Amino acid sequence: MRILLVEPNARKAEETTRHMEKAGFTVDHVDTGHDGLGMLKSYNYDLAVMEVRLKDLDGFEVIRVSRAARVPTPVLVLSEEREAATKVRAFSTGADDYVTRPYESMELTARMQAVIRRSKGYSEPTLRAGPLELCLDSRAVSVQGHCVHLTGKEYMILELLLLRKGMVLTKDAFLNHLYGGMDEPEMKIIDVFICKLRKKLQVAGAGQLIATVWGQGYVLRDEAPTLATAPLGASMPHVTVA
Repeated sequence: MRILLVEPNARKAEETTRHMEKAGFTVDHVDTGHDGLGMLKSYNYDLAVMEVRLKDLDGFEVIRVSRAARVPTPVLVLSEEREAATKVRAFSTGADDYVTRPYESMELTARMQAVIRRSKGYSEPTLRAGPLELCLDSRAVSVQGHCVHLTGKEYMILELLLLRKGMVLTKDAFLNHLYGGMDEPEMKIIDVFICKLRKKLQVAGAGQLIATVWGQGYVLRDEAPTLATAPLGASMPHVTVA
């Protein structure tokens, strides 16, 4: 999962990034409110973790403006500010959770995962599709109880497909999820990752879940895809699992 960290203090940012990366998150860090707002508007993050006391545009304003712009990214405030009024203001402007410093890394990770699950419409940490299960907390993937070993990039792709099950995802969406618009490789690398992921799932008995929608991208479904009813006057997309 890709996280945007908005933290003006370099030492705190480094410490928090280390905790997040150890928990399996991919982190982009900025140190100003304007940069944070720009990143939120430009890229799709699973979560923004934000200090409210920033050098230029405070975190409350970043949250308020992003909500006004209909940016869907959930926000967890991470701050030394402990006053009830500050927390109330954060929630009233659109924050989804509030954690105070100093924090326990395990608690922060659990709160982050809970906010992300709620934002995706899941109340528990395990995502399922047919015989496939993925645990967001442990990053374990299994098919009918048998563990499937994935690389970091393969896991991130499968995680995104499961979180947006039934939605066609473009290669741009995968690149953004994997690299966040920074040092992105050529788009064909997504086809390579999908091919390797499919082979591992095929061996485990779940190779038919990821379908190709030609000219659009990839989609994960609970069962092998079948033709759906298209809107009147629209052409049906060509769907295949090959």
